[in-house]
Amino acid sequence: MEGGSILETIGHEIIGVMSPVSICMLLVVLLVYSVYNPSSAAASATTIRTAANLVYLESPSDSTAQKLEGAVLNAVVFVVFLTLVTFLLLLLYYYRFNNFLLYYTRFSVFTIFSTMGSSILISIVQRFNIPIDAVTFYVLLFNFTVLGTISVFSNGIPIIVKQSNMVVLGIIVAAWFTRLPEWTTWVVLVALALYDLAAVLAPGGPLKLLVELASTRDEELPALIYESRPNIGRNSAARDSSLGLFVAAGLGMSTDNNNNNNSNSGSVELQDMLRNGDSNNGNEARGGGDSVISVEEDGGETSPLMQRRLNDTTDYNNNSDNNGRVLRGDQTEEVEMEEVNSRGIKLGMGDFIFYSVLVGRAAMYDLMTVYACYLAIISGLGCTLILLAVCRHALPALPISITLGVVFYFLTRLLMEPFVVGCSTNLMMF
Repeated sequence: MEGGSILETIGHEIIGVMSPVSICMLLVVLLVYSVYNPSSAAASATTIRTAANLVYLESPSDSTAQKLEGAVLNAVVFVVFLTLVTFLLLLLYYYRFNNFLLYYTRFSVFTIFSTMGSSILISIVQRFNIPIDAVTFYVLLFNFTVLGTISVFSNGIPIIVKQSNMVVLGIIVAAWFTRLPEWTTWVVLVALALYDLAAVLAPGGPLKLLVELASTRDEELPALIYESRPNIGRNSAARDSSLGLFVAAGLGMSTDNNNNNNSNSGSVELQDMLRNGDSNNGNEARGGGDSVISVEEDGGETSPLMQRRLNDTTDYNNNSDNNGRVLRGDQTEEVEMEEVNSRGIKLGMGDFIFYSVLVGRAAMYDLMTVYACYLAIISGLGCTLILLAVCRHALPALPISITLGVVFYFLTRLLMEPFVVGCSTNLMMF
């Protein structure tokens, strides 16, 4: 076979996903470092009340035991709330309340751009003493909000505009989440990674059921996802099942306007899905080969997954296409690579947000931990994408990156930083 392996062909796709993730993390770090840094004037107003800290609001005077106990309670409540919302969205999607999900998502995105975005813009104006009057500010904010919301959902605009606004959306939500108390932030991130594992891999997990249901109906899962590039090729009409993470602020789930065309074809009973446990059963019944990795988004609050869907018209298990032709091993891999090139990789906004929250929190300590956390997150994302190509079934996208990021943060803060600072102050070089 003349071409490279499937791992080689998705290399440029991985870069296409990692680049916007890196830009999002960089801008969040700059925003946190310059505006929300504890040493800045806005330090007293950085703590906010969200679904992630409903039970306990951390105070500097609290003991370590109190902070840890309160952070664990906050994480438990947050995950329970997130699970309930996910099952609610699953029911709405199961009973085809697609228009409700669509308009809810549009309203959520509009609210994020207008309210949370305006708060961040005001903080930037105050921090850098930007001369601007109220009328001009609100006119610019209105245009930014309307155009940003339209570009996120419209398919008739340049892909770079949609990509840019999706990144801005992730920056806004991530910047707000970095204002959570420190202990609560770390415990919630770990809890989200564990929840992601259970929701995607456990039998009856809400995200697993959503992926199965969307695959059985052969339609796009309602989600806010980042597209590395537009879909091309003759099979571009086939829908991708992408899942995203909903944030406490209310990023919702987007849906396909053409879902009505699929009416009752491929609908499946929720009870059957719960009994079957295997997410591939529904896909094999349709003769499709899925390779998904979901990423949760942000809005109601769920957990992230990334997704890439291979050609539904080719049965890779039987090594034959829809015309009944038997494919050799190299021909099967060629079909896979062609599908990768034509479909690209999509990444849910939840990954953008919580990766950025991690490095944003690290920026509140020092830049050395930011570098370590960034490298850990990118390494974890790369491992997840490689596992996607190898395993070719739904995989949670948060656990590897978040685990590596948290471990590297504390190792750098507790071990590396004291060592480097000690060497520098004593003029020791290696």
